[in-house]
Amino acid sequence: LQRALPWLAEEVRAGIHLIHGADSGNGWQRPDNPEQDLLHLSRRARMTLRLPSERVNEAMTQLTGNELDIAGHALIVGEGSIKPFSTLPTMFARYVATSPELDEEAFMREAAKELQGQGLRIRKMMAGLQNVIRLPQGPIYTRSLMLADLEPEEAVTLQQVGIGPFRQYGCGLFIPQKGIKAVKSD
Repeated sequence: LQRALPWLAEEVRAGIHLIHGADSGNGWQRPDNPEQDLLHLSRRARMTLRLPSERVNEAMTQLTGNELDIAGHALIVGEGSIKPFSTLPTMFARYVATSPELDEEAFMREAAKELQGQGLRIRKMMAGLQNVIRLPQGPIYTRSLMLADLEPEEAVTLQQVGIGPFRQYGCGLFIPQKGIKAVKSD
């Protein structure tokens, strides 16, 4: 992507959402050695970029029909579409870069500090799973993060600015969630 869009690495408001394959089960089988074996994606898998509005047309022009080399495998980019930001009150980031030394409470304090610095009020926040994104340059330690009870303007701002570094590796990018209310209440 960075060969096709040379400005991508320097554009602080740009991000690349990671593509997730299906877990093993229900007819799907993940490779035994994910570091070396291929993970075959379904035709429904979508590449999603988070771009500032002034970069969208340029990116679509440069990428549509372009063949990308992904570790020696060809990926032909189809026609893109523009998806507006959501105003749902609950947002989720699967990966937020963190230090491996931070426990959940310290991670949430750091996240709250950064979010408040962006003018966002925190009403409900929940940290989730830890993960490691393995890169040739070294690992990126992450934790998931959910925010709820956001005002519509806050939800859009959160999607625009994200949190923390490594957006080009899918970190700090928020997506809408349906909500955190209990499915059934007595």
